[in-house]
Amino acid sequence: MDKKIIIGVIFSLLLASGLVFAAKPVRNVNKKHHPNIAAAQKLAQQAFEKISQAQKANEWDMNGHAQKAKELLEQANNELKLAAEAANKEPEKTENKMTPQPATAVQTHK
Repeated sequence: MDKKIIIGVIFSLLLASGLVFAAKPVRNVNKKHHPNIAAAQKLAQQAFEKISQAQKANEWDMNGHAQKAKELLEQANNELKLAAEAANKEPEKTENKMTPQPATAVQTHK
């Protein structure tokens, strides 16, 4: 059998089972609370879509590198979500900056 046919059959079987393709990154960070992280998620999603278009244009034959890039984008997207969740748990850092500190009495010794 021709090597390309075998590879095509294997990829078709893997595609059917859902093992080959990473899930498209989701945009699940609130852009009002974390605008930069939400923007990064949007860019990861756009990159994923461009890689998918490149795979189709090249008939999926990129030695697995495009697929690996998509998997890494999904992983990065998950880390962005975890970063936003971690930031949500941090105490408000600007909270005490504007709070006046009580004056302390200076004792003098004679």
